[in-house]
Amino acid sequence: MKRHFNSIVLVLAIITISLSACGKEDAGPPVTAAPQEKTSADRKPLLTRGDFRDAVINVAKANIPAVVHLEVTQTQEIGNPFTRSSPSGNDPFFRRFFDLPQPPRNFRRELRGIGTGMIIREDGYILTNNHVVSGASEIQVILSDQRQFTAKVVGTDPKTDMAVIKVSTEEKLPIVTFGDSDRVQVGEWVVAIGHPRGLDQTVTQGIISAKHRQGITDPSTYQDYLQTDAAINPGNSGGPLLNLDGQVIGVNSIIASQSGGFEGIGFAVPSNMALHIANSLIKTGKVERGWLGVTLQDVTFEKMKSLNLSSPKGAIVVDVVKGGPASDAGVRPGDVILSVDGKVIDDSGQLRNTVAGAPIGGEVRLGIQRGSKAITIPVKVGNPKDASRMMAASLRERLGVDVRPVNKREQARYGLEEGLGVVITRLDPKGPLAAAGFEVNDLLLQVENQPIEGVDGLTGIASTLKPGQTVNLVVVDHRSGKVGAIEVEVR
Repeated sequence: MKRHFNSIVLVLAIITISLSACGKEDAGPPVTAAPQEKTSADRKPLLTRGDFRDAVINVAKANIPAVVHLEVTQTQEIGNPFTRSSPSGNDPFFRRFFDLPQPPRNFRRELRGIGTGMIIREDGYILTNNHVVSGASEIQVILSDQRQFTAKVVGTDPKTDMAVIKVSTEEKLPIVTFGDSDRVQVGEWVVAIGHPRGLDQTVTQGIISAKHRQGITDPSTYQDYLQTDAAINPGNSGGPLLNLDGQVIGVNSIIASQSGGFEGIGFAVPSNMALHIANSLIKTGKVERGWLGVTLQDVTFEKMKSLNLSSPKGAIVVDVVKGGPASDAGVRPGDVILSVDGKVIDDSGQLRNTVAGAPIGGEVRLGIQRGSKAITIPVKVGNPKDASRMMAASLRERLGVDVRPVNKREQARYGLEEGLGVVITRLDPKGPLAAAGFEVNDLLLQVENQPIEGVDGLTGIASTLKPGQTVNLVVVDHRSGKVGAIEVEVR
């Protein structure tokens, strides 16, 4: 019996040491968050051999002071339903006869929400989710020591759901440390900190369940989520997902849930992407993304053999924008892009995200399979302004329309969410939409069940449509305000 007990102790000791070594080896090096007086390089790794048991405790102690609670107030203006529905509500004679007051056309209401943020610079810059602060009229930031500040929005990026806000203070604030999300491995232990349901400084733990999750919300946005089973609930949005060295490797953003609460499937924006977005927003207030001018499609098992590929990886070039960077460099429809600057590309989403983060005007080298030949083509990364101009031309060619974003007055009138939909400003009399009966000032909300998030959203969706394809559009008639669905054929 004694020999058996000693064997168990020895096995447990080996497991403990192995787990400690694995946690130490897998952790990535710190990534500088932004110019700041105190950097992540000043901190020692939190996880050392033998203290695996206390790892989560150490991560929580080191990061809770830099994780903030956000209370957001949003003021909305909505149309008066009585003036819309009542046939006499807007009749001056009727009101005068019955001595009725003039009814207000719109009502103002306040919505309140909560979220989480993390301090990334000692001078008050805070990273969070766009959906937490979008449209906010007031943002209150509450630190773990109960100090409160009013924050202003520095910049937002709806395409990655990232935002940066700032508080003004002469004190140096505690900051989080960033790790390298590219080095994160499936099965790695992680810790989430946030304010779910308003419960301050809540710490949960889990593992990385998967990497490179895409198409979770809008398939046309820049997504590359880490999936985790660490408990994430409403209020966690914008909070950090950390490795066991206390480094931020993701920003908790959404959950997949039928109940509205935690069901073991949460998603975080990788830290490398979030940090790139944050630095761009701090520097310029916006994010400019590199552009190649290609329409892409994933490689499937069915197409793998016909393309002379050994695995279903890479991105097939379906179309090339005339006059775009890829076209000028010699990229052709049918090419399969397998790598960018030597980095293997798994699918079209990863390629899009990689190019988006490349410096505009710089050069990327595309590893391409063309028939049975492997070639490398250098391509100069294009400017998004050129992309918008060329994609607008493509929109005219395929759908026969020019569009603009929906303004705040139209949002209130039609009850739309901010950033959703576009307004038609011009119709080609011979185009598909004109033939279907559309008019100038009508609104487009969806294409094939994909929400249209602004002009870029529509051009991105339109670029994937094929000539002759019949698509279903969800539209708003600008005269009546009624919503309906209309089928049109892309030319």
